[in-house]
Amino acid sequence: MRENAEFAILQMRALIFAILGMTGEIVHVSHHCKRNSLFHTRYRRDNFVLEMLSTRPMQGLKLAYSGTWLIQLHSLPAYKIADRANFHCNAVTSTSDVPLSEKVNFLKLQNGSDIRGVAVEGVEGEPISLTEPVSEAIGAAFAAWLLDKKKPAVSKRLRVSIGHDSRISAQTLQDAISRGLTSAGLDVVHYGLASTPAMFNSTISENEEFFCPVDGSIMITASHLPYNRNGFKFFTNTGGLGKTDIKDILERARIIYEKFSPESLEESVQDKSLSFKKIEYMTVYTSDLVKAVRQAAGNIEKPLEGFHIVVDAGNGAGGFFAARVLEPLGAVTSGSQFLDPNGLFPNHIPNPEDKAAMKAIIQAVLNNQADLGIIFDTDVDRSAAVDSTGSEFNRNRLIALMSAIVLEEHPGTTIVTDSVTSDGLTTFIEKKLGGKHHRFKRGYKNVIDEAIRLNSIGQETHLAIETSGHGALKENHWLDDGAYLMVKILNKLASARASVSTSGSKVLIDLVQGLDEPAVAVEVRLKIDQKHADLKGGSFHEYGEAVLRSLENAVSSDPKLVKAPINYEGVRVSGHGGWFLLRLSLHDPVLPLNIEAPSHEDAVKLGLSVLAVVKEFPALDIAALTKFVQID
Repeated sequence: MRENAEFAILQMRALIFAILGMTGEIVHVSHHCKRNSLFHTRYRRDNFVLEMLSTRPMQGLKLAYSGTWLIQLHSLPAYKIADRANFHCNAVTSTSDVPLSEKVNFLKLQNGSDIRGVAVEGVEGEPISLTEPVSEAIGAAFAAWLLDKKKPAVSKRLRVSIGHDSRISAQTLQDAISRGLTSAGLDVVHYGLASTPAMFNSTISENEEFFCPVDGSIMITASHLPYNRNGFKFFTNTGGLGKTDIKDILERARIIYEKFSPESLEESVQDKSLSFKKIEYMTVYTSDLVKAVRQAAGNIEKPLEGFHIVVDAGNGAGGFFAARVLEPLGAVTSGSQFLDPNGLFPNHIPNPEDKAAMKAIIQAVLNNQADLGIIFDTDVDRSAAVDSTGSEFNRNRLIALMSAIVLEEHPGTTIVTDSVTSDGLTTFIEKKLGGKHHRFKRGYKNVIDEAIRLNSIGQETHLAIETSGHGALKENHWLDDGAYLMVKILNKLASARASVSTSGSKVLIDLVQGLDEPAVAVEVRLKIDQKHADLKGGSFHEYGEAVLRSLENAVSSDPKLVKAPINYEGVRVSGHGGWFLLRLSLHDPVLPLNIEAPSHEDAVKLGLSVLAVVKEFPALDIAALTKFVQID
């Protein structure tokens, strides 16, 4: 322990110097044991405090080491270190510091088909909501739900796998939710750092050596949200749980939580009979990805030999893709970046929709003269790519590329997308590729469920994909898997190399030729003030729906605007050579407005049509839209 501690301190000192760019001297190292008066055994931690003196402004800088060997500093670009007198190294405040007696609104933790909350202190105005007792209750609730669904024989113990992304609260929440599961009599298998798709995969893998298939699976992640957030995604062999299931689990968790006491929680921590198996399941998952590419290339061992492909994992869980997928296939991966897990995401947000993230992978491709760039979100259920010229395969362009690949394999099939895809994409899918475009609602689960529904009524569908980068294929169990999406693209590269028909990423560029892309594409968000008197005691949902009805009425009386004949969400309108969509957010008091047009002038005309309506609703913050339509 002493050697580990000294090693960690040396790591910290080097990292401090690197980040702050200053020479200093560590003048004091102290070791102390932190005890929590209520749950003292449970939350005992070894802490090492370093004090650094420097001639630079931040004198007496103090950092704390909490016993985690992966050193992580709260040095996010969004948080100005220079303005702080103190900051901590992976110093996750114990979530038990929230009194057990506090009332917990479990349903507020629901985020569609996920559970999300604040798990770490550090952001002003965001108190911890996903505490250890809350997480333990959720674990017990999922166990009860799973037992009801599976109805196992008395002699059979159900098995649940748990994995997590790189977030700093992952280990704490993993331990807590595991206690909830084991208290209900379930066996738990820990996978450690993993991807969301891998966790689902563990419910269908046939591999007893890795205790697969499991009966249920949990991924601890909050996708691309800030470092202080975390959450849970749940799976069985039929797929991810839906909104109704999540609500059921949270209602069960509330009842279980209300029966907790400090004594019972401490007993569960000290119960030596509770043990968890630890498995390196990512070996199985990555092996399957490698096999898929080799098979598509005619069982060639290294079908990507000669390709230079760079990966940007954004310090999330996707760093495995370079060394464990691309390199075994023969690709050169030098220039890949941010592969090491760091739950503070110090380089950029791991999010393919983030402009800074996309700029980073584009620059990596150009700097290394790579054939392809690949970027993942934190838990690898979303992805995007960049071709050798630095052009993005993202949003409409990624959907166009995947549609071209899928329609080659399944001519005439239906492509299901979310509601904000462009008119140009529809033309490309239907006129150029000969497929059908079914534009549905926002939300990856909505898109996937719609594709499954269409298949059930006889309308062949093989791809469900969102502009956010969530993409699911029928051949892959309708799992939104960012890594598998990239495997489909790699298959095209490999087949092109095998036929010597082209080089680099030209085969991919050629597949999207003919896609009409708008000159202007913007999104403006109109927030609803829930405290405004104009809501008259109603919900933001009711207010938002009233706005949409008013806009619909206004459009019908404007001869320059045409309402979309088939539309499943909000109000979608064509006019002035482009289109707009105003919809109500799935979870937040916001009305997002998407506009695409052939020119800024045309986009402004569409924006003015919306502004004429929304300005009559005083609870709406229309400042962003007003700014956009200003004519110089």
